[in-house]
Amino acid sequence: MSTKVALISDSHSYIDHKTLTYLQDVDEIWHAGDIGSLDVMRALPSDKAIKAVFGNIDDIEIQGEYPEWQSWVSDGVKILMTHIGGKPPRYAKGVKVKIKEEQPQIFVCGHSHICKVEFDAALNCLYMNPGAIGQQGFHQTRTMLLFDLDSGQIKNLRVVELGKRGK
Repeated sequence: MSTKVALISDSHSYIDHKTLTYLQDVDEIWHAGDIGSLDVMRALPSDKAIKAVFGNIDDIEIQGEYPEWQSWVSDGVKILMTHIGGKPPRYAKGVKVKIKEEQPQIFVCGHSHICKVEFDAALNCLYMNPGAIGQQGFHQTRTMLLFDLDSGQIKNLRVVELGKRGK
């Protein structure tokens, strides 16, 4: 029995029907920050397990609902998530230390609006940034990641393009 995951980030108060359609078919939704409005989180399917962190644009209300860092295990896979993470090998200040302490199999962040998945052999960890689902920012195409967690393994990873920003 595997766990289907949707990884989103940088909604900046925006979520559309197309994104929500993809979220219907998953078991867990992870939001890597810059939520923008709790309305985005309320729009997510209520029958899903949701993990989220706040981002640098998120106000005190969102910071009261979600932490800066989340660490958990899902289907045998340890995950560490924060909003500003940098990217391998140049992580944001303090992130590499935290990854070494926590030893996750997956490190998730957002912030850059650049969809990127890369295995960091130095930290023995899969780096995942889903890009941005929102309209704010310099990204050209809105993206998210879908994948399965199955007995400690990541399977069926795919990038979903949600359309051009501003369209």
